[in-house]
Amino acid sequence: MKVIQISEKHSTAYLGAGCFWCTEAVFQELEGVICVSPGFSGGSVENPSYEQVCTGTTGHAEVARIVFDPETISFGRILDVFFSVHDPTSLNRQGADVGEQYRSVIFYTDDEQFDVAKESIGTLTEQKVFDKPIVTALEKFTAFYPAEDYHHDYFRNNPDAPYCQYVISPKVAKFRKKHGKLLKKPEQE
Repeated sequence: MKVIQISEKHSTAYLGAGCFWCTEAVFQELEGVICVSPGFSGGSVENPSYEQVCTGTTGHAEVARIVFDPETISFGRILDVFFSVHDPTSLNRQGADVGEQYRSVIFYTDDEQFDVAKESIGTLTEQKVFDKPIVTALEKFTAFYPAEDYHHDYFRNNPDAPYCQYVISPKVAKFRKKHGKLLKKPEQE
């Protein structure tokens, strides 16, 4: 297993775009991203299990913790990808995944992230990129709880699983087509 060095110069984004397996698979391929971890944020229960979150009663969202090098990729560019790989106009659902745990949400860690997120949403709204209003929530980051081990690298470890084939694979392909210039070089993976 490759050891990843995280330093003070790195930044962290916490994004909920529906299923964290999809979000992780996309952001793992993005140049400047150091590592991605699936987990939960925004709820009232400490260290929730996947099963608890799936009940929709804990208030958590499935999120990806994205550690990135801001000298290589900005938080704004991270959000550009975020908004292009899920439906930010769908309240508490992404495709067949329904419930508050699948909400579109940005957990901002400081005022700068809040401002960038607010501006990004404003620009997308002004440019009428989506046919419906953006419902992505901006919530102050308070805690991140890693998901169980079997959720980590789910797409890489289970490429033939039906959910991976029918949901994640097309999403990753769409991301690669739209953001090909932002992909990691093979030696970076």
